Amino acid sequence: MKKKTINVQGLSITIEQVKEDDYISLTDIAKVNADDPAYVIQNWMKNNNTIRYLYRWEEIHNPAINPIHLDDLLKTANDNRRIISPKMWIETVHAIGLQWKTGRGGGTLAHKDIALNFCYWLSPEFQIYLIKEFQRLKEEEFSKKSLEWHISRITNLVDETRNWLDTIPGQNPDRNRLNFLEEKD
Repeated sequence: MKKKTINVQGLSITIEQVKEDDYISLTDIAKVNADDPAYVIQNWMKNNNTIRYLYRWEEIHNPAINPIHLDDLLKTANDNRRIISPKMWIETVHAIGLQWKTGRGGGTLAHKDIALNFCYWLSPEFQIYLIKEFQRLKEEEFSKKSLEWHISRITNLVDETRNWLDTIPGQNPDRNRLNFLEEKD
């Protein structure tokens, strides 16, 4: 997994690429308001609307979702004495929108759509700054890929032109690259 970091209001936020999608660290985002990010994420997941959002997201993006336990999770979200953790959600529903890791560099990662939902719940102002910084990162990546593509295209055109020029009759045979390549074989 390829990791990147963006800085939003003085807070470093990790972005990892999982398959083709960007996953943003909810653990890093939660540090904007608290010292214990796990507690903030669990509070977000206790919200009935959050569980419904996560379920709908999984329903759209995850063909292997397990919908059987959704009613139990919704009841758990309504009970102030019970906790829904990212690990519990992932294992119960077979979720792909959240990723949970232990150890150093671990924490909760969420697909960018889910991370924006979390930001909206946490702080709409912070969400605006995160979106702005994330878009800047994507534009930077796009321009780099675009530049690489253009350089590759120019190199290919130069090679094609050289090969075409080498086929012109009456050239000095010593300068003909195609003859030189044939002699090497």
